[in-house]
Amino acid sequence: MSISMGIVGSGLFGPEFTQLFQLHPDVKALYVTDLISERSEAVHERLHLTGVFPSFEAMLESDVDAVGIFTQRWTHGPLVVQALRAGKHVYSAVPMAISLDEIKAIIDAVRDTGLVYMMGETSYYNPAAVFARQKVASGEFGRVFYSEGDYVHDIEAMYLGFQNSGGKDWKSLASFPPMLYPTHALGGVLSVLPARAVSVSCLGVHDDGDDEIFDRSISAFDNDFSNETALFELADGGVVRTNEMRRVGYPTQIRESRFRFFGTHGSFEQLAEVSVWQDNQRVYDVTDLLSTHHPQPPVGSSAFSWESGYARVQDTSRLPRELLGAPNGHEGVHHFLVDDFVRAVDTRTLPVVNAWEAARYTVPGIFAHRSSMLGGVRLDIPDLGVPPVAVGATVAKA
Repeated sequence: MSISMGIVGSGLFGPEFTQLFQLHPDVKALYVTDLISERSEAVHERLHLTGVFPSFEAMLESDVDAVGIFTQRWTHGPLVVQALRAGKHVYSAVPMAISLDEIKAIIDAVRDTGLVYMMGETSYYNPAAVFARQKVASGEFGRVFYSEGDYVHDIEAMYLGFQNSGGKDWKSLASFPPMLYPTHALGGVLSVLPARAVSVSCLGVHDDGDDEIFDRSISAFDNDFSNETALFELADGGVVRTNEMRRVGYPTQIRESRFRFFGTHGSFEQLAEVSVWQDNQRVYDVTDLLSTHHPQPPVGSSAFSWESGYARVQDTSRLPRELLGAPNGHEGVHHFLVDDFVRAVDTRTLPVVNAWEAARYTVPGIFAHRSSMLGGVRLDIPDLGVPPVAVGATVAKA
């Protein structure tokens, strides 16, 4: 069976995935739409797609099987629900949504329709997360009692994206609260550990930059935190700390998501260019195992399109040969995300990062930001449950 898809959003990020979905052998037709029609027309012409829809609503009225949503991060929730209720399977860029009510609405829509929803969380297939899951499975960590996940992405590296999507008001939108975009940090940790976050205390750093981006007087989100640090309690008694940093001197282009796991028998740590596994006796350098061996991005290239390598720890044997060597990103993970979604729709099975798993990556950040606005007050995090089909029956694992 093959599927037809419509891609919503033809800014900077959407076209990168449009190209990959087009290459997948089980996608028979591919359409695009964008609020700025010139963008979707340009992508259609460059990639020779099946067609262009004049609007999101027109796409939902068509007979496409699925839609991929690559719009601004605060718009995902309502668009996902609208698409599911229109009978379309949905792939959504992160975050899942920005409020608890929006996330509940997505889960309700998935449960009611029986359609596939997948959040395209890159950290699930991040080489560090794949490596750590293998170590957990083999028992080499012992009990993992403390973990860290950081998303270190300076706002200056995001200027182009916000300018492209926000127009003259882009600075007010660039102040999007860091903890409402938590999944690149939390997703990698929680994809490894068999536990959910049950409470959080978070502190924010009031920004003092001179670019007016985190200025509450113009912020569309009433936010002046450029960096937020959260401490989560897990249901199994473990602890997770995450950093969401937007004003930071750090080489994001080398590694934007970093992870650390400490267990009673072994531990794992990362820096921008180094990864190590440790036990009670020695340190083992696993940098080469986890590296995608990519060069620096060419000047002027999209941040998402230049990387094409994989890490040796990633199992590429499961990927369609049409994707091998195609543009990739986020440490070799984009091909896995595209294949996961197409497989799930084609076979009507549950993807790994399904609605319930996505909620566990997203909801804790919503409550973390709420905690930071209250000066670090510890808040309980609600549990939205597990999918009606066990995650053990999912399509693809790493």
